[in-house]
Amino acid sequence: MDPPSAHVQQQWKDKLIGKKIVDSPSDHPEDLPQGPQAHRVIPPGSMVTKDFRPSRMNVHVDDEGNCTHINFG
Repeated sequence: MDPPSAHVQQQWKDKLIGKKIVDSPSDHPEDLPQGPQAHRVIPPGSMVTKDFRPSRMNVHVDDEGNCTHINFG
């Protein structure tokens, strides 16, 4: 699959950067955006696979769960 357009990627960045991200909808459903089907939340120091999936959104969070940046791949 191809990566989302630059416009769509920027929309996700605008929507998520600086916001608290939760993995479980039972925590705070309003904080869990409906992201691309292929996505992962990456806390500091986490190990991640190196497989490249252009359509997968990687949401990087700090120790408090706030989104610091997003990339696709």
